[in-house]
Amino acid sequence: MKLAVHELHDLNELTMSCVNSITNMAYMLDHVKDQEFKAILEKHFPYHVRDYNMKVEFINQQQGTQKELPRFKIDGDLTNYTQAIKNQAPPVQPRTTVQDMNDREMVTAYLLTLKRAGREYAWAAMETANPEIRGFLETAFLMSSAHAYEVWQYMVNKGYYPLEAASDQSINKLGRMYQVVPEDQERVSQLVQQYQQTVDGNSQNMVEQ
Repeated sequence: MKLAVHELHDLNELTMSCVNSITNMAYMLDHVKDQEFKAILEKHFPYHVRDYNMKVEFINQQQGTQKELPRFKIDGDLTNYTQAIKNQAPPVQPRTTVQDMNDREMVTAYLLTLKRAGREYAWAAMETANPEIRGFLETAFLMSSAHAYEVWQYMVNKGYYPLEAASDQSINKLGRMYQVVPEDQERVSQLVQQYQQTVDGNSQNMVEQ
């Protein structure tokens, strides 16, 4: 596959990131104690391997990759999305001497890895000219986002991640700054109809029903 210079460099950085992710996940799978977190890792792990292999094939094979990366739906399982139900876990302090990471340290590392990967995928996709690679990077971003969301919810349920509702005063103050644009006005509705063929689903397609 012919690659632009910046595409090759982006793929290199993202592939190196996958080496880090997969190696760390393999460590976690052998050391994690909480079975819920282990199940999340087991579910995610094969897709990070697939993600890595696809990038290797984009770099090395003339025809690109024949593999596919699935799109994951957003699965929300918190009972409250603005307020943590469980009390916050005890304060954490970074350790300066570590033999083995504990579950809280591992899940924190994994969440931050997913967030960083997601940002890098999104940035690289915006800069990519090849539509096949661009589509792959967009899908990889969605995978990172979905996986990060699942891990974040686990951390909220464990009390590892703070979740607090915004005050009504703050919401009302910001809400008064903006007004909705009517979408049934002629210019908007005509353009929607004119370019309907460019639409492929909607945001609700990405949410678990």
